[in-house]
Amino acid sequence: MRSNQLSYPPERYNYTLIMKIIRFETKYTPPEYGWIYEDKVGRIQGDPFGEFRRFEPEFSLSQVKLLVPCQPSKILAVGRNFLEHAQEMNAPIPEVPLLFLKPPSALLPIGEAIILPPQSQQVEHEAELAVVIKKKSRWLQAEEVQDAIFGYTVANDVTARDLQQRDGQWTRAKGFDTFCPLGPWIETEFDPSDALITCRVNETLRQMASTRDMIFSIEQLVLYASSVMTLMPGDIILTGTPAGVGSLNDGDVVSIFIDGIGSLVNPVRSGEPFQIS
Repeated sequence: MRSNQLSYPPERYNYTLIMKIIRFETKYTPPEYGWIYEDKVGRIQGDPFGEFRRFEPEFSLSQVKLLVPCQPSKILAVGRNFLEHAQEMNAPIPEVPLLFLKPPSALLPIGEAIILPPQSQQVEHEAELAVVIKKKSRWLQAEEVQDAIFGYTVANDVTARDLQQRDGQWTRAKGFDTFCPLGPWIETEFDPSDALITCRVNETLRQMASTRDMIFSIEQLVLYASSVMTLMPGDIILTGTPAGVGSLNDGDVVSIFIDGIGSLVNPVRSGEPFQIS
């Protein structure tokens, strides 16, 4: 990596002014963090959640492969955080945030395929806003929440609905490999109070709602999660999905867009037949 410090533009040394953080690789470089300026990518040296240096943009965005934008120790998710989604599931409205976990092994970057597992006959999309945690946090107070948030990205909480209903608890239904597409980048300057979330499958609109329709706000979710467990830098909180969830089939393309962040697009493919070894 080159040793010169970024001087373009110099005020962007302050990470709170950096708008898009990515993880990427090229044919000639291993996975690393970077930042986007217009349609260019620059390297980041160090930890974007702590101390780091930025380098001048040297790659075209089209030259790099975007990876999952962070490496969380855990992925928390929130069930039934939109009234109409709870109603379409014929489920009661939670009195407190309904938390569950997805494994980091479920993460999938933009452009790669969601794999339909042979154990399920009903896999569905769930478009969601994802919160990225900035620092180690436990028992946060309301005035500390904003400082604990690094930024936001787009997520798809892919769910094997038939297994969710069959099992009663959600680990298997939510935990298959490729069941958490995330990206394309972390937007550090984003207002989550009233952002439009849409989901299209093969260009057909399936989901559309605003973050203002959430039952529990971003602040409430982060506060509540920090009262349960220690949140670590890079951890993800999926904040719930609007109504309109629907089935995914082999050959589909699912596109989730959040106004102010961007689009997360993934194809869908059938998995290999299940075999017991």
